[in-house]
Amino acid sequence: MSLTLVQVVRIPAEGIEAFQRFESRVLPLMPKYGGVLERRLRGDDGRTEVHVISFPSREALQRYMDDPERTQYVSLKDQSGAVSELIEMTDVAGD
Repeated sequence: MSLTLVQVVRIPAEGIEAFQRFESRVLPLMPKYGGVLERRLRGDDGRTEVHVISFPSREALQRYMDDPERTQYVSLKDQSGAVSELIEMTDVAGD
């Protein structure tokens, strides 16, 4: 069964550029692990992003998170000061 996640990211104004550089390098790695960025939303001020993400399993998500290419760019995210929350979701359509 696939894993659906919502990630809410809050970025300080001074960190937007670093965070966008981080994303431009790590998001393209997701398909390597079966990950799909289903939806990517950004607030008008650029300081909040919401991502709807799916992976085939928790293990696939963990492999993506541990990918050496991805981990080399985590310092960009740290530099940005972004704070994120990753929430596992369940589809309730038809309930």
